[in-house]
Amino acid sequence: MSIIQDIHHVSLIVADTSVALEFYAGVLGLKVLDTRPALGFAGAWLVAGTQQIHLLELPNPDPISGRPAHGGRDRHLALRVISVRDLIVRLDAAQCPYTLSRSGRHALFCRDPDGNALEFIEEKT
Repeated sequence: MSIIQDIHHVSLIVADTSVALEFYAGVLGLKVLDTRPALGFAGAWLVAGTQQIHLLELPNPDPISGRPAHGGRDRHLALRVISVRDLIVRLDAAQCPYTLSRSGRHALFCRDPDGNALEFIEEKT
């Protein structure tokens, strides 16, 4: 029996917290938590359903260039969305490129300003 209950948060490295927040809070509409403690480096905590995304403004040890064009072939964070169609409108308005899922699911992939791959899945519950 697993002792794991759930995922609490995922951390993503960003070069500039304010630029990352333009994407995560501005484009995606995620709420920024004001409970992030002083950790000695910039960043932000965001609400994603009952989980969180932690943005860490730290030097990135991973290459940003040379990543696969389709985020599904790279490390990625998958998020459920109410409407892929509504997300496409937001991404188009922000001129953020994306690719549709190749699995046949109603989903798409994009990258944040720091090259982190994100998957967005519309699941009917």
